[in-house]
Amino acid sequence: MKPKFELGETVITRNAADQLVSSDVMLALRRHASGDWGDCCVEDQKENDFSLDHKLRLMSVYHDSNQNKFYVITEHDRSVTTVLLPDDY
Repeated sequence: MKPKFELGETVITRNAADQLVSSDVMLALRRHASGDWGDCCVEDQKENDFSLDHKLRLMSVYHDSNQNKFYVITEHDRSVTTVLLPDDY
């Protein structure tokens, strides 16, 4: 998977770090950077494609191997990417 954008500094909330499978998080970060938006609905995937071209915020949805849902969000300036659980949002 070739990256389409830089993730910047990658951070994870304490809650997400405590609950998620770390190897699944690493895979999700690679998928996110390559433009694979995970389990987003079609509308959100299209929004991300637009946002990628227009330097807007990007948000993907994934599930780890324990079926924990989590988000990966990259800020518009690509300075920071955050991994978090829905409860952290």
